[in-house]
Amino acid sequence: MTSQQAGRVLIVGAGIAGMSATIALRRTGVAVDLIDIEPDWTVVGAGLTITGPTLRALRQLGVYDAVAAQGYVGEGIRVCGVDGTYIRDIPTPMPPEAGVCGSGGIGRPVLYRILSSQVLASGVRPRFGRSVVEIAQDTVGVDVTFSDGTAGRYAMVIGADGIYSRTRHQVFPAAPEPEYTGQSVWRMFVPRPPEVDRRHYFLGGKVKVGWTPVSATQMYMFVVERTPRKIRAPHELPGGLADLLKPYGGHVRTFRESIREDTEIAYRPLESFLLPGPWHRGRVILIGDAAHPTTPQLASGAGIAVEDALVLAEELAHHGAVPATFEAFSARHEQRCRFVVESSIEIGRLEQEQAPPAAQTAVVERALTRLVEPV
Repeated sequence: MTSQQAGRVLIVGAGIAGMSATIALRRTGVAVDLIDIEPDWTVVGAGLTITGPTLRALRQLGVYDAVAAQGYVGEGIRVCGVDGTYIRDIPTPMPPEAGVCGSGGIGRPVLYRILSSQVLASGVRPRFGRSVVEIAQDTVGVDVTFSDGTAGRYAMVIGADGIYSRTRHQVFPAAPEPEYTGQSVWRMFVPRPPEVDRRHYFLGGKVKVGWTPVSATQMYMFVVERTPRKIRAPHELPGGLADLLKPYGGHVRTFRESIREDTEIAYRPLESFLLPGPWHRGRVILIGDAAHPTTPQLASGAGIAVEDALVLAEELAHHGAVPATFEAFSARHEQRCRFVVESSIEIGRLEQEQAPPAAQTAVVERALTRLVEPV
């Protein structure tokens, strides 16, 4: 049985993982229904840092040229001290056959527009404001009841509904809950100075500061802070971020001085967990943050979500049968995703311990080198 004969697939969640799975599966001829509990394509967050392996995955998905044109692609990561002085560069080479740069960034709303346009071009019309109430499966299919009272039968259900996945709770009721890592991240858009041509880290202080170019004129700056879990009101964010940036020099000081009461700043506690495998049960499988939510330290969460979609579509095209597809997916990609989660948590631990910059960047280099390997 080929993927075209495999039957209709339901994808729950229209974020990066769900949209990527829709695009990849439609490319092989699979019929797809895509739903999301939100009323539209909701975008949360300022920007995304994109590694070389993630750019490779986006190229395989068919959207690299759009990302390069509308976002930023380049090479390397520059490491600086708190005062802004240069320490070293971390290379980010990709093999020539990958056909991509080694680093990049893009505004999250921009990436959503690129992916959503491809979803629509594939002929899929997402149904928003809809969730799954009940999943009942047998050996040959899955019966799904939706929140609007309708129902459907599918050959496969893909849970791509994020870190607080309802699909995970329905299929894996004993799964662990997301846990606070001890760090929170602040993000704001800032102008991109003409001489800034790559990602930057500013290490050695009580917080980790960095930025990523996301277009010819913009980048987003982030600050990772060790703190008890806090919920901050919007009016607290400008002053709170300005206080954290007081010790920093160079362009960071300039950006700090630009913060006003109405400056838009995003603030999010970082959560993660390791879900025991396999990430599938019967004919339901989890991908993206529903299966392997990670912190942003390695900038690879979106990348492995796109890889999930590509691998799943490739294995379905090869095997046709859903059980064999899921087993092949697990064997091929599960450990890679776990490696990203574990490496990200390790970098966060070193940041919280205020380990020397060399110790922090060593984990980054080691992880990125491994992720360059083909999926």
